Amino acid sequence: METPTKLPEGLSNRHIMMISIGGVIGAGLFVGSSAAIAKAGPAVVVSYILTSILVFLVMRMLGEMAVMQPDTGSFSTYARKAIGPWAGFSIGWLYWWFWVLVIPIEAIAGAAILSSWFPMVPAWLFAFAFVVILSIANFFSVKNFGEFEFWFALIKVVAIVGFIAVALMAVLGFWPLAPEVSGVANLIQNEGFMPNGLGSVLGAVLITAFSFFGVEILSIAAAEAKNPQEKIQKATNLVLYRIILFFVVSIFLAVSLIDWRSPLLQQYGTFQYVLMTLNVPGTKLIIDSVVFIAVASCMNAALFTSSRMLFSLGTRGDAPKIMTKLTQHGVPRIAVLASTVIGLITCLANYLFPGQVFGFLLSTTGAIALLVYLVIAISQLRLRRYYIANNIEVPFKMWLFPWLTWFVIIVILSVLGYMFFSPQYSYETMLSLGITSVVVILGIIVTRKRQRRSQHVALEPIAKQP
Repeated sequence: METPTKLPEGLSNRHIMMISIGGVIGAGLFVGSSAAIAKAGPAVVVSYILTSILVFLVMRMLGEMAVMQPDTGSFSTYARKAIGPWAGFSIGWLYWWFWVLVIPIEAIAGAAILSSWFPMVPAWLFAFAFVVILSIANFFSVKNFGEFEFWFALIKVVAIVGFIAVALMAVLGFWPLAPEVSGVANLIQNEGFMPNGLGSVLGAVLITAFSFFGVEILSIAAAEAKNPQEKIQKATNLVLYRIILFFVVSIFLAVSLIDWRSPLLQQYGTFQYVLMTLNVPGTKLIIDSVVFIAVASCMNAALFTSSRMLFSLGTRGDAPKIMTKLTQHGVPRIAVLASTVIGLITCLANYLFPGQVFGFLLSTTGAIALLVYLVIAISQLRLRRYYIANNIEVPFKMWLFPWLTWFVIIVILSVLGYMFFSPQYSYETMLSLGITSVVVILGIIVTRKRQRRSQHVALEPIAKQP
């Protein structure tokens, strides 16, 4: 059988649909949202609305470019075209770095849950097995990734819809297990709706923004499906509704039912604390199981995304050419293996040097999500201007160009500036900008060397003439 030279169209309609839905539901919603609630109080709902709008606008811009050119390199490819080869190199490697570090994060989180169920087995063994099993699933066919993600996403969707149904019944006073817990009085009676001021709402945006990161995987995955343009348009249009349903509605119901000041909120996480308040039987087992599925889903996505970005970098000469080698089933196995090995090494570092090496590495990713969004916005701005100047039809457009694009750019730059000067985020921001600067410098050096080499090759035949 002939070895393929391009990624196959192995993802079906149901795979892409569930990837687009499940991509926005992670452990950050089930557990991490408690930090945002503790910071902003009930007004965290406003934080989620603001973040939803920002992410939706970014996805619309990405969708515009992806419909014009579906590519597994996604925004890295578009940055290369719009800004320059160094930009595609830099944002591609930064994005790979982000997702390759997500692998050990999720492995450690999943291992902690499994260790609570089976305390006789060491956590590091669970973490190692977790990475290996999901890596094997990604080695053989993109369809395996799609199947895993389909079922992971389906379970997460069922869980979130079930939570919304129970919480809504409680708010309306129809939940029999806790009849005394009802209404929305908690929105205003515990020091008011916005107890910590407008600044806390904006601060919570920083926490919520990272819960949404991953929705852009849709544009990467769609490149391995039939009719990617159609799927990207449809999924992008539905992103806002899904975000509002899964995030805004669920968090609104949560802060309506609980006292945001309770220390138990941080201890147990948002969803578990709400269900405990409503006396739902087996709450801990339910939430642990759902979070474990969310963690597995996120790691599955991290393995897929990091390997595809590495493959894309290889096709452009920004990574070793061996990363483009495909199996007979069209899987970039070397890229999957490379991402897995780095994930395992960083996971091992966490257990050998707890709180030291891995914590430092993790801090370098603090602002990468916002940098990716910024590059998407700048790329769309420049590419649309190119299309307009050359009378090229754009079938799927960002609205109110260029004003909404500039609005997103200004908002992201403002948030990055706030993070840089805020004592709470300055360390992570400085490390993120530090590694970004190193990668950008490498990108400029590599791309300039490549340009000089190509110019030299082009002139060589002339030089040999008598």
